[in-house]
Amino acid sequence: MRNHRKHTVLAAAAIAALSLGLTACGGGDGASGAKDAGSASSAQTSAGTGDNGTAGGGTADQTSAKSGSSSTGGSTSGGSATGGSTAGGSTGSTGGSKTGSTGSTGSTGQNSSAKAPACAYGDIKVTAAKADEVPTEHIVLTATNTSGRSCTLLEYPLIAFGPIQTAKDIPAVAKSKPAKLVVLKAGEPAYANVRVALGGAHEDNKVVKEFNVNLFAPQGPAEGSIVVKAPAGGLAVDEAAAKTGYWTYELRNGADEF
Repeated sequence: MRNHRKHTVLAAAAIAALSLGLTACGGGDGASGAKDAGSASSAQTSAGTGDNGTAGGGTADQTSAKSGSSSTGGSTSGGSATGGSTAGGSTGSTGGSKTGSTGSTGSTGQNSSAKAPACAYGDIKVTAAKADEVPTEHIVLTATNTSGRSCTLLEYPLIAFGPIQTAKDIPAVAKSKPAKLVVLKAGEPAYANVRVALGGAHEDNKVVKEFNVNLFAPQGPAEGSIVVKAPAGGLAVDEAAAKTGYWTYELRNGADEF
């Protein structure tokens, strides 16, 4: 009986110990399950909130969208800044353009003549050629700048068909005066049309083999005389009918015809 009771007590103790072990194991699984359930519920809530777009992930998406919008705005603002820079560049180039146009105005013959001294007789070579007409009534004088620098050819040629001391001054034709001063660069020519006679034989005509041309200085006739050879055969000159045109860059219809 004592052994049977002892075995019964041991069996009961073993069952109790087993029950306690099972209870402990079950408690652990339950806690883990609760945690998993909580995590699943949280995930579901988070996912649901994100789908609804009212909180959680949805709010983050909207915030991100707004942030992206601000970033885009910044980009647009940057473009505007770039546009401002472009506008500034245009203004600068406009200023440069104005400066350039002023420079080109200064390059006209009228303005540059202020820097070019008057041509002296040693600066100019003058030649004469008969006009294409019979009998010869006109010649064309060509003045070429041989000085190696620019000079201003003033007024008209002072022509003397004979000795300078006794020859008659040949008057100029006012309508042939150019609007601007004639500034010759090195090697450039200018021209003057000259009437030497009215044509035909005349008792006052005289044949000349050469004649003298003087130039003008700013204060009046310049020192020195250029001796010009007459075209082949000489010139029959009527001093009473002779006239000269002004120096011009090229002969002009109308203005240089007389």
